[in-house]
Amino acid sequence: MSTSAVNHANEFVDFLNASPTPFHAVKNGAALLEKAGFKLIKERDSWSSTLKPGEKYYFTRNGSTLAAFAIGKKWKAGNPLAMVGTHTDSPVLRIKPHSKKQADGFLQVGVETYGGGKWMTWFDRDLSIAGRLMVRDSEKVVQKLVKVDRPILRIPTLAIHLDRAEDFTFNKETQLFPIAGLVAAELNRQSATGTAATTESAKDDNSEDTTSPPIKAVTERHHPYIVQIVAQEAGCDVTNIVDFELILYDTQKSCLGGLNSELIFSPRLDNLMMTYCGIQSIIKSLDSGSLDNDQTIRVLACFDHEEIGSLTQQGADSNLLPSLIRRLSVLIPSESAGSDASYDKMEDNSTAFEQTLISSFLISADVAHSVNPNYGAKYEADHRPEMNKGTVLKINANARYATNSPGTALMQEVASRAQVVELPNAKARSSGVPLQMFVVRNDSPCGSTIGPLISAKLGVRTLDLGNPILSMHSIRETGGCYDVAHGIALFESFYRNYNELESKIIVD
Repeated sequence: MSTSAVNHANEFVDFLNASPTPFHAVKNGAALLEKAGFKLIKERDSWSSTLKPGEKYYFTRNGSTLAAFAIGKKWKAGNPLAMVGTHTDSPVLRIKPHSKKQADGFLQVGVETYGGGKWMTWFDRDLSIAGRLMVRDSEKVVQKLVKVDRPILRIPTLAIHLDRAEDFTFNKETQLFPIAGLVAAELNRQSATGTAATTESAKDDNSEDTTSPPIKAVTERHHPYIVQIVAQEAGCDVTNIVDFELILYDTQKSCLGGLNSELIFSPRLDNLMMTYCGIQSIIKSLDSGSLDNDQTIRVLACFDHEEIGSLTQQGADSNLLPSLIRRLSVLIPSESAGSDASYDKMEDNSTAFEQTLISSFLISADVAHSVNPNYGAKYEADHRPEMNKGTVLKINANARYATNSPGTALMQEVASRAQVVELPNAKARSSGVPLQMFVVRNDSPCGSTIGPLISAKLGVRTLDLGNPILSMHSIRETGGCYDVAHGIALFESFYRNYNELESKIIVD
């Protein structure tokens, strides 16, 4: 493995381990952008006097969606955007608003399924909790992120002696509750620390408390010690926690694996792999002078809620991308100063938005299916992507993916211009990075992505692709180590070359 490929893989593993939730992924992605000189802006502010040609910016929405862009110095209203779109969420178990449960001497936690996870893989894992607290701070309510680094939860399977069925089936509502410990141990802790829990039975239900909050306190709805643990992580008092969004995550670390460390064993490869590639590629594409003659704007959008349909304020089906494109499409440089002046005036550009849409291009980047050697018959005979052999173009005749032949032609040219990724014990490519192609069998269902949704909604030319992985939607997935570098190199080439290539692939 080349040193650069090793570095990309190891840095990605660090990113994975620090990002158990979309909130953490966005925070860590924003830190990478900040370090590279991107400036934070707010959607609620006017941008016309802030944005400048040759500069780079980012913003977040809900703390779980991240968008970044860099403005070419030759940008004009109505010019194209080079866009990469990914998502930050993965199938998880989320703690319910009222989660406090117990049975047969065990403390249990009520959880809700998020997305289409392979929930059987969550059994018998060392689980913990992470997410976002909303904390009262003086007269404001602020967001604080937490990540409990020790295992505190586990979903136990039934012993084989009590269930001889070959198929592992379970009820998601009644048999997916994690245990958090023993009731007796918690009572002993409370007795030793003098922190007896408030219980509903201790209250006089007939008395009216005019000072009580509209919703029960978090210590009444959840096991108090869990609330205490996350409060300690956040550095706040339990009484200041207004509410939270907490999910379960596997405490086993992401790592390189395989005999030659050529694989990545990790949760959340879908889709933090493509999100990380997108962040690193837009950063790497902006070396000194790269925007001087660029007439485009380079855009990265990392959406939340793809796994549940994207139809939310921070999802790909929201107004985030249309709003961003509209605001960028009409930017006009000031005539009162040189190229470093802000966009401080507007002219009549009634069709600039539509012109930008039709000339722009979106790479919808979501991981693809690697061939599984134990289930080879499930794959179409001539479309069997392999790990570490390049990013996969995803194609479907029924438009479950947005890829078409003009997009494929563009991506081949982009790939041929990409920086070579050196692989160990293999003959080096003379140029570019490899691509693979994938279609499902005619007798198989097909997933989808944000690609068709955005393409249909905005009329933007779109192509679906992703790095191949195994065990998609499992609590532990497997990807190719070198494919991190493949993805970064491919997207970097797209950002650098779309300014030139946009006018060379002609259809309409």
